[in-house]
Amino acid sequence: MTTEAHIPVEELRVRLRGGLHLPGDPAYEDCCTLYNAMIDKRPALVARCVAPDDVVAALAFAREHGLQVAVRGGGHSVVGASLCDGGLVLDMRGMRDVEVDPDRRIARIGGGAIWADVDRAREPYGLATTGGRVSTTGVAGLTLGGGSGWLERKHGLACDNLVAAELVTASGELVRADEDTNPELLWALRAGGGNFGVVTALELGLHPLPSEVLAGFLLHPWERARELLALFRDVMRHAPEGLDLAFAGVTAPDEPEIPAELRGRPAVMIAGMYAGPVEEGEEALRGIRAYGPPAADFFEPMAYADFQCSLDDPPGYRNYWTAESLIDLPDEAIDKAIARWDGVPPGPSQLFIVAWGGAVARAGAESSPLGNRDAGFIVHPLLLWEDPADDERMLALGRGYRDDLRPYACGTFHNFIGDEGADRVRAGLVPGAYERLCALKARWDPEGLFQGNQRIPAAA
Repeated sequence: MTTEAHIPVEELRVRLRGGLHLPGDPAYEDCCTLYNAMIDKRPALVARCVAPDDVVAALAFAREHGLQVAVRGGGHSVVGASLCDGGLVLDMRGMRDVEVDPDRRIARIGGGAIWADVDRAREPYGLATTGGRVSTTGVAGLTLGGGSGWLERKHGLACDNLVAAELVTASGELVRADEDTNPELLWALRAGGGNFGVVTALELGLHPLPSEVLAGFLLHPWERARELLALFRDVMRHAPEGLDLAFAGVTAPDEPEIPAELRGRPAVMIAGMYAGPVEEGEEALRGIRAYGPPAADFFEPMAYADFQCSLDDPPGYRNYWTAESLIDLPDEAIDKAIARWDGVPPGPSQLFIVAWGGAVARAGAESSPLGNRDAGFIVHPLLLWEDPADDERMLALGRGYRDDLRPYACGTFHNFIGDEGADRVRAGLVPGAYERLCALKARWDPEGLFQGNQRIPAAA
Protein backbone atom coordinates (compact mmCIF):
# COMPACT_ATOMS: atom_id res chain seq x y z
CA MET A 1 0.00 0.00 0.00
CA THR A 2 1.29 3.47 -0.84
CA THR A 3 2.25 5.51 2.21
CA GLU A 4 0.87 9.01 2.55
CA ALA A 5 4.30 10.57 2.01
CA HIS A 6 4.69 8.78 -1.33
CA ILE A 7 1.28 9.46 -2.88
CA PRO A 8 1.87 11.05 -6.31
CA VAL A 9 -0.47 13.97 -5.72
CA GLU A 10 0.10 15.74 -9.02
CA GLU A 11 -0.79 12.59 -10.93
CA LEU A 12 -4.33 12.83 -9.59
CA ARG A 13 -4.57 16.61 -9.70
CA VAL A 14 -4.21 16.74 -13.48
CA ARG A 15 -7.00 14.17 -13.90
CA LEU A 16 -9.62 16.16 -11.98
CA ARG A 17 -11.83 18.97 -13.21
CA GLY A 18 -13.01 19.77 -9.72
CA GLY A 19 -9.66 20.08 -7.97
CA LEU A 20 -7.60 18.29 -5.34
CA HIS A 21 -7.20 19.48 -1.76
CA LEU A 22 -4.55 18.63 0.84
CA PRO A 23 -4.36 19.13 4.61
CA GLY A 24 -4.19 22.83 5.39
CA ASP A 25 -6.25 23.93 2.39
CA PRO A 26 -9.48 25.74 3.39
CA ALA A 27 -11.48 23.41 1.11
CA TYR A 28 -9.88 20.38 2.77
CA GLU A 29 -10.77 21.65 6.25
CA ASP A 30 -14.33 22.38 5.14
CA CYS A 31 -14.72 18.85 3.79
CA CYS A 32 -13.43 17.37 7.05
CA THR A 33 -15.91 19.32 9.20
CA LEU A 34 -18.91 17.05 9.75
CA TYR A 35 -22.09 17.50 11.76
CA ASN A 36 -20.84 15.12 14.44
CA ALA A 37 -18.02 16.93 16.25
CA MET A 38 -16.80 13.60 17.69
CA ILE A 39 -15.41 12.64 14.28
CA ASP A 40 -11.74 13.51 13.80
CA LYS A 41 -10.55 11.72 10.68
CA ARG A 42 -7.80 13.12 8.46
CA PRO A 43 -7.70 11.82 4.89
CA ALA A 44 -4.55 12.22 2.84
CA LEU A 45 -6.43 13.77 -0.10
CA VAL A 46 -9.83 15.26 -0.92
CA ALA A 47 -10.96 15.06 -4.54
CA ARG A 48 -13.61 17.66 -5.38
CA CYS A 49 -15.88 15.91 -7.88
CA VAL A 50 -17.95 18.04 -10.26
CA ALA A 51 -18.75 15.37 -12.87
CA PRO A 52 -18.83 11.56 -13.14
CA ASP A 53 -15.43 11.63 -14.87
CA ASP A 54 -13.91 13.02 -11.67
CA VAL A 55 -15.35 10.09 -9.72
CA VAL A 56 -13.96 7.63 -12.27
CA ALA A 57 -10.51 9.25 -12.08
CA ALA A 58 -10.46 9.38 -8.30
CA LEU A 59 -11.48 5.74 -7.89
CA ALA A 60 -8.88 4.63 -10.45
CA PHE A 61 -6.20 6.51 -8.52
CA ALA A 62 -7.33 4.94 -5.24
CA ARG A 63 -7.16 1.44 -6.76
CA GLU A 64 -3.74 2.07 -8.27
CA HIS A 65 -2.26 3.28 -4.98
CA GLY A 66 -4.13 1.14 -2.48
CA LEU A 67 -5.99 4.01 -0.83
CA GLN A 68 -9.06 3.66 1.33
CA VAL A 69 -12.06 5.54 -0.08
CA ALA A 70 -14.85 7.54 1.55
CA VAL A 71 -17.66 9.54 -0.05
CA ARG A 72 -18.66 12.93 1.39
CA GLY A 73 -22.11 14.34 0.64
CA GLY A 74 -24.17 16.09 3.30
CA GLY A 75 -21.76 15.07 6.07
CA HIS A 76 -24.45 13.78 8.44
CA SER A 77 -23.13 10.23 8.92
CA VAL A 78 -23.12 9.87 12.70
CA VAL A 79 -20.15 7.47 12.60
CA GLY A 80 -18.17 9.62 10.17
CA ALA A 81 -18.44 7.36 7.13
CA SER A 82 -18.03 10.54 5.06
CA LEU A 83 -14.30 10.53 5.90
CA CYS A 84 -11.38 8.12 6.27
CA ASP A 85 -7.96 8.37 7.86
CA GLY A 86 -5.05 8.52 5.43
CA GLY A 87 -7.15 7.73 2.37
CA LEU A 88 -8.98 9.53 -0.42
CA VAL A 89 -12.29 11.34 0.12
CA LEU A 90 -14.57 12.05 -2.82
CA ASP A 91 -16.29 15.34 -2.02
CA MET A 92 -19.48 15.16 -4.06
CA ARG A 93 -20.83 18.60 -3.19
CA GLY A 94 -19.85 19.96 -6.59
CA MET A 95 -22.62 17.80 -8.11
CA ARG A 96 -25.80 19.39 -6.73
CA ASP A 97 -27.87 20.11 -9.82
CA VAL A 98 -31.59 19.26 -9.65
CA GLU A 99 -33.66 18.99 -12.82
CA VAL A 100 -37.44 18.58 -12.56
CA ASP A 101 -39.47 16.95 -15.32
CA PRO A 102 -43.05 17.91 -14.40
CA ASP A 103 -44.59 15.82 -17.17
CA ARG A 104 -42.94 12.59 -16.06
CA ARG A 105 -43.02 13.71 -12.41
CA ILE A 106 -39.36 12.87 -11.97
CA ALA A 107 -36.55 14.85 -10.31
CA ARG A 108 -33.01 14.10 -11.50
CA ILE A 109 -30.67 14.93 -8.64
CA GLY A 110 -26.89 15.19 -8.49
CA GLY A 111 -25.07 12.82 -6.18
CA GLY A 112 -23.87 15.65 -3.92
CA ALA A 113 -27.21 17.44 -3.48
CA ILE A 114 -28.84 18.05 -0.13
CA TRP A 115 -32.57 17.99 0.49
CA ALA A 116 -32.84 21.78 0.51
CA ASP A 117 -31.72 21.72 -3.15
CA VAL A 118 -34.54 19.34 -4.03
CA ASP A 119 -37.20 21.06 -1.93
CA ARG A 120 -36.63 24.42 -3.62
CA ALA A 121 -36.24 23.06 -7.16
CA ARG A 122 -39.56 21.19 -7.15
CA GLU A 123 -41.53 24.03 -5.52
CA PRO A 124 -42.61 25.88 -8.72
CA TYR A 125 -44.22 22.70 -10.08
CA GLY A 126 -46.48 21.82 -7.14
CA LEU A 127 -44.70 18.47 -6.80
CA ALA A 128 -42.71 16.88 -3.98
CA THR A 129 -41.06 13.66 -2.87
CA THR A 130 -40.29 12.23 0.56
CA GLY A 131 -37.10 13.88 1.81
CA GLY A 132 -35.23 14.12 5.08
CA ARG A 133 -36.60 16.15 7.98
CA VAL A 134 -33.22 17.94 8.14
CA SER A 135 -32.72 19.95 4.95
CA THR A 136 -28.91 19.80 5.05
CA THR A 137 -28.85 15.98 4.87
CA GLY A 138 -27.44 14.48 1.67
CA VAL A 139 -30.04 13.10 -0.73
CA ALA A 140 -27.93 10.11 -1.76
CA GLY A 141 -26.98 8.96 1.74
CA LEU A 142 -30.50 9.29 3.11
CA THR A 143 -32.13 7.54 0.14
CA LEU A 144 -29.64 4.67 0.09
CA GLY A 145 -30.34 4.06 3.79
CA GLY A 146 -34.14 4.17 3.47
CA GLY A 147 -35.11 7.80 3.79
CA SER A 148 -37.69 8.75 6.42
CA GLY A 149 -39.53 12.06 6.03
CA TRP A 150 -42.79 13.93 6.46
CA LEU A 151 -44.40 12.53 3.29
CA GLU A 152 -43.64 8.86 3.99
CA ARG A 153 -47.08 7.79 5.24
CA LYS A 154 -48.71 9.07 2.05
CA HIS A 155 -45.99 8.50 -0.56
CA GLY A 156 -43.54 6.02 0.96
CA LEU A 157 -39.93 6.41 2.03
CA ALA A 158 -37.32 8.10 -0.15
CA CYS A 159 -36.04 4.69 -1.27
CA ASP A 160 -39.56 3.75 -2.40
CA ASN A 161 -39.51 6.76 -4.72
CA LEU A 162 -36.12 5.92 -6.25
CA VAL A 163 -36.86 5.03 -9.88
CA ALA A 164 -33.28 5.10 -11.20
CA ALA A 165 -29.70 5.79 -10.20
CA GLU A 166 -26.38 6.23 -11.96
CA LEU A 167 -23.23 5.22 -10.16
CA VAL A 168 -19.54 4.57 -10.66
CA THR A 169 -18.63 1.06 -9.56
CA ALA A 170 -15.45 -0.07 -7.85
CA SER A 171 -14.02 -1.04 -11.24
CA GLY A 172 -14.62 2.48 -12.59
CA GLU A 173 -17.63 1.61 -14.75
CA LEU A 174 -20.46 4.14 -14.98
CA VAL A 175 -23.69 2.13 -14.80
CA ARG A 176 -27.40 2.83 -14.63
CA ALA A 177 -29.89 0.97 -12.46
CA ASP A 178 -33.60 1.13 -13.19
CA GLU A 179 -36.47 -1.30 -13.68
CA ASP A 180 -35.14 -2.34 -17.11
CA THR A 181 -31.37 -2.05 -16.65
CA ASN A 182 -29.73 -3.73 -13.65
CA PRO A 183 -33.03 -4.03 -11.75
CA GLU A 184 -31.40 -6.15 -9.04
CA LEU A 185 -28.94 -3.32 -8.38
CA LEU A 186 -31.83 -0.85 -8.17
CA TRP A 187 -33.43 -3.12 -5.54
CA ALA A 188 -30.18 -3.04 -3.54
CA LEU A 189 -29.89 0.75 -3.74
CA ARG A 190 -33.36 1.12 -2.22
CA ALA A 191 -32.03 0.94 1.38
CA GLY A 192 -29.05 -1.39 0.92
CA GLY A 193 -26.66 1.46 1.79
CA GLY A 194 -23.66 2.94 0.01
CA ASN A 195 -22.12 -0.46 -0.62
CA PHE A 196 -22.18 -0.79 -4.40
CA GLY A 197 -20.65 2.35 -5.91
CA VAL A 198 -20.54 6.13 -5.85
CA VAL A 199 -23.94 7.49 -6.85
CA THR A 200 -23.56 10.38 -9.28
CA ALA A 201 -27.28 10.90 -9.99
CA LEU A 202 -30.63 9.77 -8.61
CA GLU A 203 -34.07 9.96 -10.16
CA LEU A 204 -36.91 10.26 -7.66
CA GLY A 205 -40.63 10.12 -8.30
CA LEU A 206 -42.65 13.25 -7.49
CA HIS A 207 -46.22 13.67 -6.25
CA PRO A 208 -48.69 16.58 -6.27
CA LEU A 209 -48.61 18.76 -3.15
CA PRO A 210 -50.51 21.99 -2.42
CA SER A 211 -48.56 25.24 -2.47
CA GLU A 212 -49.29 25.53 1.26
CA VAL A 213 -49.69 22.73 3.78
CA LEU A 214 -50.68 22.76 7.45
CA ALA A 215 -47.37 22.25 9.25
CA GLY A 216 -45.54 23.18 12.43
CA PHE A 217 -45.47 21.98 16.03
CA LEU A 218 -47.14 22.09 19.43
CA LEU A 219 -45.32 22.50 22.75
CA HIS A 220 -46.38 21.16 26.15
CA PRO A 221 -44.62 20.99 29.53
CA TRP A 222 -42.68 17.75 29.98
CA GLU A 223 -44.90 16.83 32.94
CA ARG A 224 -47.56 15.84 30.37
CA ALA A 225 -45.19 13.54 28.44
CA ARG A 226 -46.71 10.14 29.33
CA GLU A 227 -50.27 11.20 28.57
CA LEU A 228 -49.24 12.96 25.37
CA LEU A 229 -47.24 10.01 24.07
CA ALA A 230 -50.19 7.71 24.69
CA LEU A 231 -52.48 10.18 22.88
CA PHE A 232 -49.99 10.47 20.00
CA ARG A 233 -49.95 6.66 19.74
CA ASP A 234 -53.74 6.38 19.75
CA VAL A 235 -54.23 9.14 17.18
CA MET A 236 -51.58 7.88 14.77
CA ARG A 237 -52.82 4.29 14.88
CA HIS A 238 -55.86 5.39 12.85
CA ALA A 239 -54.76 8.71 11.35
CA PRO A 240 -55.33 9.49 7.66
CA GLU A 241 -52.21 8.82 5.58
CA GLY A 242 -51.74 12.51 4.85
CA LEU A 243 -51.08 13.21 8.54
CA ASP A 244 -47.45 12.66 9.46
CA LEU A 245 -46.48 13.55 13.02
CA ALA A 246 -43.58 12.89 15.37
CA PHE A 247 -43.41 13.06 19.15
CA ALA A 248 -40.24 14.62 20.56
CA GLY A 249 -38.81 15.18 24.00
CA VAL A 250 -36.87 18.46 23.73
CA THR A 251 -35.51 21.40 25.64
CA ALA A 252 -37.77 24.32 24.73
CA PRO A 253 -35.72 27.01 22.97
CA ASP A 254 -35.03 30.29 24.75
CA GLU A 255 -36.73 32.44 22.12
CA PRO A 256 -39.25 35.28 22.40
CA GLU A 257 -42.13 33.38 20.76
CA ILE A 258 -41.84 30.53 23.30
CA PRO A 259 -43.87 30.99 26.52
CA ALA A 260 -41.55 32.25 29.26
CA GLU A 261 -42.41 29.37 31.61
CA LEU A 262 -41.14 26.81 29.04
CA ARG A 263 -37.91 28.44 27.84
CA GLY A 264 -34.88 26.29 28.57
CA ARG A 265 -36.99 23.64 30.26
CA PRO A 266 -37.85 20.04 29.28
CA ALA A 267 -40.85 19.99 26.96
CA VAL A 268 -42.87 17.83 24.61
CA MET A 269 -42.97 18.82 20.96
CA ILE A 270 -45.42 17.23 18.54
CA ALA A 271 -44.33 18.24 15.05
CA GLY A 272 -45.36 17.40 11.53
CA MET A 273 -47.68 18.24 8.66
CA TYR A 274 -50.69 17.23 6.65
CA ALA A 275 -49.97 16.39 2.99
CA GLY A 276 -53.20 17.73 1.54
CA PRO A 277 -55.63 20.64 1.74
CA VAL A 278 -55.20 22.82 4.81
CA GLU A 279 -58.83 22.41 5.88
CA GLU A 280 -58.42 18.62 5.89
CA GLY A 281 -55.29 19.05 7.98
CA GLU A 282 -57.17 21.12 10.55
CA GLU A 283 -59.63 18.28 10.98
CA ALA A 284 -56.89 15.61 11.15
CA LEU A 285 -55.08 17.57 13.90
CA ARG A 286 -58.17 18.08 16.02
CA GLY A 287 -57.51 15.14 18.35
CA ILE A 288 -53.90 16.19 19.11
CA ARG A 289 -54.76 19.87 19.53
CA ALA A 290 -57.63 19.17 21.93
CA TYR A 291 -55.39 17.94 24.73
CA GLY A 292 -54.06 20.42 27.24
CA PRO A 293 -54.49 22.92 25.73
CA PRO A 294 -50.88 23.19 24.43
CA ALA A 295 -48.61 25.84 25.88
CA ALA A 296 -47.87 26.95 22.31
CA ASP A 297 -49.36 26.04 18.93
CA PHE A 298 -47.22 26.85 15.90
CA PHE A 299 -49.17 24.88 13.30
CA GLU A 300 -50.11 27.13 10.38
CA PRO A 301 -50.35 27.09 6.57
CA MET A 302 -46.88 27.34 5.06
CA ALA A 303 -44.82 26.25 2.06
CA TYR A 304 -43.53 22.69 2.34
CA ALA A 305 -39.94 23.81 1.61
CA ASP A 306 -40.10 26.29 4.49
CA PHE A 307 -41.24 23.61 6.91
CA GLN A 308 -38.54 21.23 5.67
CA CYS A 309 -35.77 23.52 6.94
CA SER A 310 -37.52 24.73 10.10
CA LEU A 311 -36.31 21.91 12.39
CA ASP A 312 -32.73 21.43 11.16
CA ASP A 313 -30.24 19.91 13.60
CA PRO A 314 -27.56 22.37 14.78
CA PRO A 315 -24.00 21.59 13.63
CA GLY A 316 -20.96 21.45 15.89
CA TYR A 317 -22.22 19.10 18.61
CA ARG A 318 -21.04 15.67 19.61
CA ASN A 319 -23.62 13.11 18.44
CA TYR A 320 -24.85 9.63 19.25
CA TRP A 321 -27.99 8.09 17.71
CA THR A 322 -29.77 4.78 17.83
CA ALA A 323 -33.28 3.48 17.11
CA GLU A 324 -35.72 0.67 17.73
CA SER A 325 -38.68 -0.18 15.48
CA LEU A 326 -41.80 -1.21 17.39
CA ILE A 327 -44.97 -2.80 16.05
CA ASP A 328 -46.87 -0.72 18.62
CA LEU A 329 -46.18 1.42 21.70
CA PRO A 330 -47.59 -0.44 24.71
CA ASP A 331 -47.96 1.50 27.93
CA GLU A 332 -44.91 -0.27 29.42
CA ALA A 333 -42.71 0.90 26.54
CA ILE A 334 -44.03 4.44 26.93
CA ASP A 335 -43.17 4.40 30.63
CA LYS A 336 -39.61 3.22 29.94
CA ALA A 337 -39.01 5.71 27.13
CA ILE A 338 -40.18 8.66 29.20
CA ALA A 339 -38.38 7.57 32.36
CA ARG A 340 -34.99 7.29 30.65
CA TRP A 341 -35.40 10.69 28.99
CA ASP A 342 -35.71 12.22 32.45
CA GLY A 343 -31.94 11.64 32.75
CA VAL A 344 -30.97 13.61 29.64
CA PRO A 345 -29.42 17.02 30.39
CA PRO A 346 -30.85 20.22 28.85
CA GLY A 347 -29.65 20.99 25.34
CA PRO A 348 -30.34 20.13 21.70
CA SER A 349 -30.92 16.38 22.28
CA GLN A 350 -34.25 14.91 21.19
CA LEU A 351 -36.23 11.80 21.94
CA PHE A 352 -37.75 11.54 18.46
CA ILE A 353 -40.58 9.06 17.91
CA VAL A 354 -41.85 8.63 14.35
CA ALA A 355 -45.23 7.17 13.43
CA TRP A 356 -45.19 4.81 10.44
CA GLY A 357 -47.99 3.02 8.59
CA GLY A 358 -49.73 3.89 5.35
CA ALA A 359 -47.54 3.75 2.25
CA VAL A 360 -44.48 2.69 4.27
CA ALA A 361 -46.18 -0.59 5.15
CA ARG A 362 -47.42 -1.32 1.63
CA ALA A 363 -44.06 -1.69 -0.13
CA GLY A 364 -43.11 -5.33 -0.54
CA ALA A 365 -39.83 -7.20 -0.06
CA GLU A 366 -39.28 -7.36 -3.83
CA SER A 367 -39.20 -3.58 -4.11
CA SER A 368 -36.60 -2.99 -1.39
CA PRO A 369 -34.44 -4.84 1.16
CA LEU A 370 -35.79 -2.59 3.92
CA GLY A 371 -37.36 -4.54 6.75
CA ASN A 372 -39.79 -3.89 9.61
CA ARG A 373 -42.33 -2.08 7.47
CA ASP A 374 -45.07 -3.33 9.76
CA ALA A 375 -43.65 -1.18 12.56
CA GLY A 376 -46.11 1.38 13.85
CA PHE A 377 -43.47 3.54 15.52
CA ILE A 378 -39.71 4.12 15.61
CA VAL A 379 -38.14 5.34 18.85
CA HIS A 380 -35.08 7.35 17.88
CA PRO A 381 -33.01 9.07 20.60
CA LEU A 382 -30.73 11.75 19.12
CA LEU A 383 -28.20 12.74 21.76
CA LEU A 384 -26.21 15.94 21.19
CA TRP A 385 -23.77 17.52 23.66
CA GLU A 386 -20.62 19.68 23.76
CA ASP A 387 -18.26 18.49 26.50
CA PRO A 388 -16.11 15.39 25.70
CA ALA A 389 -16.24 14.59 29.42
CA ASP A 390 -19.92 13.71 28.92
CA ASP A 391 -19.24 11.15 26.17
CA GLU A 392 -19.62 7.98 28.22
CA ARG A 393 -22.70 9.25 30.02
CA MET A 394 -24.49 10.19 26.80
CA LEU A 395 -23.54 6.99 24.97
CA ALA A 396 -24.80 4.97 27.93
CA LEU A 397 -28.12 6.83 27.83
CA GLY A 398 -28.53 6.05 24.15
CA ARG A 399 -27.59 2.39 24.51
CA GLY A 400 -29.92 2.14 27.48
CA TYR A 401 -32.83 2.71 25.12
CA ARG A 402 -31.90 -0.43 23.20
CA ASP A 403 -32.01 -2.43 26.43
CA ASP A 404 -35.25 -0.85 27.60
CA LEU A 405 -37.14 -1.33 24.34
CA ARG A 406 -35.74 -4.67 23.17
CA PRO A 407 -38.73 -6.64 24.53
CA TYR A 408 -41.07 -4.61 22.30
CA ALA A 409 -38.83 -4.16 19.24
CA CYS A 410 -39.15 -5.85 15.86
CA GLY A 411 -35.89 -4.46 14.43
CA THR A 412 -34.27 -1.14 13.60
CA PHE A 413 -33.98 1.47 10.83
CA HIS A 414 -30.54 2.01 9.28
CA ASN A 415 -30.78 5.78 8.72
CA PHE A 416 -31.26 6.29 12.44
CA ILE A 417 -28.28 4.29 13.73
CA GLY A 418 -24.51 4.24 13.35
CA ASP A 419 -22.20 1.24 13.03
CA GLU A 420 -23.80 -1.16 15.53
CA GLY A 421 -22.56 -4.43 14.04
CA ALA A 422 -23.71 -7.06 11.55
CA ASP A 423 -26.63 -8.27 13.67
CA ARG A 424 -28.11 -4.77 13.65
CA VAL A 425 -27.64 -4.55 9.89
CA ARG A 426 -29.67 -7.74 9.54
CA ALA A 427 -32.26 -6.37 11.99
CA GLY A 428 -33.03 -3.57 9.53
CA LEU A 429 -33.61 -5.87 6.53
CA VAL A 430 -36.29 -8.25 5.31
CA PRO A 431 -35.51 -11.97 5.76
CA GLY A 432 -33.08 -13.17 3.09
CA ALA A 433 -32.08 -9.65 2.04
CA TYR A 434 -28.69 -9.74 3.78
CA GLU A 435 -27.54 -12.77 1.78
CA ARG A 436 -28.91 -11.29 -1.43
CA LEU A 437 -27.06 -8.03 -0.78
CA CYS A 438 -23.84 -9.91 -0.05
CA ALA A 439 -24.12 -11.66 -3.41
CA LEU A 440 -24.59 -8.29 -5.14
CA LYS A 441 -21.63 -6.89 -3.23
CA ALA A 442 -19.50 -9.75 -4.57
CA ARG A 443 -20.54 -8.83 -8.10
CA TRP A 444 -20.19 -5.04 -7.95
CA ASP A 445 -17.48 -4.53 -5.29
CA PRO A 446 -15.69 -7.83 -4.62
CA GLU A 447 -12.69 -6.17 -2.95
CA GLY A 448 -14.83 -4.14 -0.53
CA LEU A 449 -13.74 -0.69 -1.69
CA PHE A 450 -16.97 0.92 -0.45
CA GLN A 451 -17.67 0.72 3.27
CA GLY A 452 -20.91 2.57 3.98
CA ASN A 453 -22.55 3.05 7.38
CA GLN A 454 -24.18 -0.38 7.23
CA ARG A 455 -21.44 -2.58 5.86
CA ILE A 456 -22.34 -5.46 3.59
CA PRO A 457 -19.49 -7.95 3.00
CA ALA A 458 -18.93 -9.65 -0.34
CA ALA A 459 -20.27 -13.20 -0.32
CA ALA A 460 -17.73 -16.00 -0.46
